[in-house]
Amino acid sequence: MSEELYLELEDREWPFTYTDHDREIVRAIVFDDDGWLYFTRATRDDHFGKATLIETSGGGVEKGEDLLSAIHRELKEELGAEVEVLCAIGVVSDYYNLIHRHNVNHYYLCRALSFGEKHLMPDEIKDFHLSTLRLTFEEAEAEYRRLACTPIGRLIANRELPVLQRAKEILGC
Repeated sequence: MSEELYLELEDREWPFTYTDHDREIVRAIVFDDDGWLYFTRATRDDHFGKATLIETSGGGVEKGEDLLSAIHRELKEELGAEVEVLCAIGVVSDYYNLIHRHNVNHYYLCRALSFGEKHLMPDEIKDFHLSTLRLTFEEAEAEYRRLACTPIGRLIANRELPVLQRAKEILGC
């Protein structure tokens, strides 16, 4: 297995003024035994602008929560998935200059064991209209590129395409 990925990315979409908080985030490339990958689709219209996005499932680590507990919780909430965490893919440090935030994204490769009911937060339903996408590696790469036509879409694609490529290498696809 290859070594863990570590990337430090800048936000070139909005000017940097200052950073006032860090956010620990867990995210996962989730796949099933048939080779499908599972992502989240979000449609948003907020301070980042109007955009439709593809993103790995995951979210913020709660106070006192360890990373593995957080990834299990987030995947249950967003995908309704029970998973086996196979390995850490790596860490991507990036910035959202518009909201003065530094993100530390911890990525994992997870095999789906089962899917059940999602437990989305009210803002994930009302503000982001989260839904699940089931794609191949090639379809996911194409979707990230297609949706990189907005500033937030470019930030996400820059962060997630290298992780997707590393997951593909780990799985030998």
